[in-house]
Amino acid sequence: MRRTTKFAAVVAASLMALTACGSDSDGGSDGGSASGGSSTDASADVCKTADGSGPKIGLAYDVGGRGDQSFNDSAYAGVAKAVEDFDATCLEGEAQDGEAESAREDRLRQMADAGATAVIGVGFAYSDAVNAVAPDYPDVAFGVVDGYDPDDKANDNVAYFSFAANESSFLVGVAAAETTKSKQVGFVGGVHNDLIKSFEAGYTAGVHAVDPSIKVDIAYIEESDLSGFGDPAGGKTAAAGEFDKGADVVYHASGASGSGVFDAAVEAGDGNWAIGVDSDQYLTATADQQPHILTSALKRVDVASYDFIKSVNDGSPNTGYVTYDLKNDGVGYSTSGGFLDSIQSDIDGYADKIKSGDIKVPTAP
Repeated sequence: MRRTTKFAAVVAASLMALTACGSDSDGGSDGGSASGGSSTDASADVCKTADGSGPKIGLAYDVGGRGDQSFNDSAYAGVAKAVEDFDATCLEGEAQDGEAESAREDRLRQMADAGATAVIGVGFAYSDAVNAVAPDYPDVAFGVVDGYDPDDKANDNVAYFSFAANESSFLVGVAAAETTKSKQVGFVGGVHNDLIKSFEAGYTAGVHAVDPSIKVDIAYIEESDLSGFGDPAGGKTAAAGEFDKGADVVYHASGASGSGVFDAAVEAGDGNWAIGVDSDQYLTATADQQPHILTSALKRVDVASYDFIKSVNDGSPNTGYVTYDLKNDGVGYSTSGGFLDSIQSDIDGYADKIKSGDIKVPTAP
């Protein structure tokens, strides 16, 4: 892995402040394994300088930003690896609760105007903004995590990263079913939309594949407001309600709100578990939360981000829909903490059946 010294640079201030970044002697990561997640520490900021010779990456975070211990951090991990491997540099910008669609467009334009050759929007909410902006910057490659083409524009400089989150959710549903003592488990979603309902569907299917009699409680923090992904208090309230009703394992798909779910598991006491999402959340949890984090459903946003930047670096940027699933290690589950040691072979058996097509995981409840 190449390590180089960079010189500090300043990116002009604009409507939304962008932070410049590049490789440094302390940076770097590996992508982790499909069962273990990324090992990059989101607090170890490689985004400090802007003097690399490789791709210049714009990383537009969703609500919660870097430090959400979820998919924003996972995207950063992929970018951090690319910064090191390709002598790249990067710019960061973060979405705010309740911001107008124009703010997302402005953020992307500012990155392109600042010289970004690749821009990644973290989260489906950037889909409209990317479709609006991409035609004006034909030489910039755009990618959207969980993205879609809302206007069927088929822009030839846009890639949409989709993840079989229903498959990874199925596997942690198996883990929940084989761990529960009360025969009752829970699910907390950040926002009640089709994307998060695919997590719910996969989780419920995994639970019932093991034991159809297990009850699955469902709660959503918000119906449509994206603030549901950045509301730890709301996550805690939702999860506490499920623990109070008898659930002893609760899986969240709620972004930064998940820290509240973890706190609820701690307060529920020994024998109560939470399941993380997107990245290996055991690795970033607090010391009191870790004994309660059974596993995490992994959505390898780090792999997708890195692959996209590599394609840009290679001169053939990925475009169109790019799917990450169990077959290509784009999703999985974590084993940190060792809590799944006695049942890991069972979970892997279900994973093999999904890969072979013997099990078809639903995408809607």
